[in-house]
Amino acid sequence: MMRRVLSAALLHLCFCWTASVSVADYTETTAAPGDVALLPCYTSGNVTPELTTWVKNGLEVGRRGEDSPGPPDDGGRLAVLHDGSLNIRGVLPGDEGSYLCSSTLPGNRSFQARVLLQVASGPENVSTSVSPATSLSNGTLFAVRGSLVTFNCSASSYPSQQLTWGFTGASSSNASLVSSSGSWLDLRIDDIQPSAQGVYSCSARNNVSQQTVNRSSELLVYYVPDQHPDCMWALAQDPSSVQFNCSWFGAYPTPRLRWRDDDDFQVTDSLSVTFNRSLLSDGQTVKCSAQHQLLRPGEEKQCSFTLKLPFPEGEPLATALEATSVTLTCTEATSIPPANTTWRKGMQQDEIVPGSKYVVSEEGPELKLTILNISKEDEGVYFCRSENPLAVRELEVYLTVKTSSSYTGAIIGIFIAVLIVGTAGIVAKTVYSSRHRVCLGSGFGQLEEDRGDVLSLVESDDEQIFQDAVPRLPPITNGRHTTLVQIHRIPSSDHEDVETADTSSQQQEDTEQTEEPEDLVTF
Repeated sequence: MMRRVLSAALLHLCFCWTASVSVADYTETTAAPGDVALLPCYTSGNVTPELTTWVKNGLEVGRRGEDSPGPPDDGGRLAVLHDGSLNIRGVLPGDEGSYLCSSTLPGNRSFQARVLLQVASGPENVSTSVSPATSLSNGTLFAVRGSLVTFNCSASSYPSQQLTWGFTGASSSNASLVSSSGSWLDLRIDDIQPSAQGVYSCSARNNVSQQTVNRSSELLVYYVPDQHPDCMWALAQDPSSVQFNCSWFGAYPTPRLRWRDDDDFQVTDSLSVTFNRSLLSDGQTVKCSAQHQLLRPGEEKQCSFTLKLPFPEGEPLATALEATSVTLTCTEATSIPPANTTWRKGMQQDEIVPGSKYVVSEEGPELKLTILNISKEDEGVYFCRSENPLAVRELEVYLTVKTSSSYTGAIIGIFIAVLIVGTAGIVAKTVYSSRHRVCLGSGFGQLEEDRGDVLSLVESDDEQIFQDAVPRLPPITNGRHTTLVQIHRIPSSDHEDVETADTSSQQQEDTEQTEEPEDLVTF
């Protein structure tokens, strides 16, 4: 009977003991090396435990109670506070681990708690670099459009970390580009463009402590156009002034421009200046210079043009018939800046107003003036006047108006002149072709090349006919006269024909002297 009562009492005591012991939830605490770590034990109420013991890896590291001896000497780094929590000063990486707290509470109650201490450090030594990039005076970086740009980020954390490259720009806001859990992270952009301009941030986060460190760099993308600046001009209302415009669009940041070497550069992509005639001269070269950060020191982009005086060209004389129309043409294509060309009439240079009488037309560099239904009053001087900011130049054209009768007389005179010139040409050609006959004395009676020579001997009682024209030989004894006829035939052939003719003439002479002794004929 007594045994049964004792067993029941012991069983009841065990149930009571089990009911008096409670276990807290598992907690985690993180600390960095050198920090102070506080590991909690009983947190259910404002009760001071009668006895508290801290154990790590089966070894007691701390205790607090009146009758209990303290833990081994640890230099006072670890201490159990009155509420039972464990205070660790100057945390070391070796302090990391799992701790068990056992407390005896008033009323013979017991409490246990398990705490996991994690020692985490970093992120530390977080650094970023961008290459190739140039740093400005304010720390901003810039790269050249189209280049390959590499972003590098590195950091150290214990026990682990997460690195992330983020971007904030015009096209996106806080976008994550790439992430890694290593100690370094690279981001590469091929053929970088202006849309990639913005702020690049590297985020290093400790995976245990969740501590995060950010490093940011602002990157600008610079670029310049391939072509040179554009030089242009604009004529002002005053013809003696001109406005020169220089523009170089498509460059970032804004370039610097100037027109003259003695002027200061201005930060603008379009620059205008006005010059009057006193500052300009023929052949002067006007130049606009541009500078940019992407150009080498001393290097400039330029555009220029050379000034030229106007030079109107055309025929200075014009003739027209009454009641017809005539067109005067003036060409001006050399002036720089372009000249303003107009037609004017008379010595007073009255400006011609287009209408029913005058028609002014322009075809490229040609300016034409057509005068309709011409009368004698239209005769006179006309001026083609060209003016640019350098000077004024004029072409003078004199118009002569003729009546129809004067044209008839002119036509007749021209016909007679042509007739005279034609006749003289024919005669000259004929003489030239027969020049050898004329030079040898044949005269103009034998110009025909194929004409034969005919000799007629006539006997007559009246010899007076031959006495005057033909020389005679002295009289012979028989009282008859002997006539000497000499015929020299020069044919149109070569010299051999002449010699042959002379030989034949000699033979014929001998024969005639034999047959006719009265007359002596010599060839």
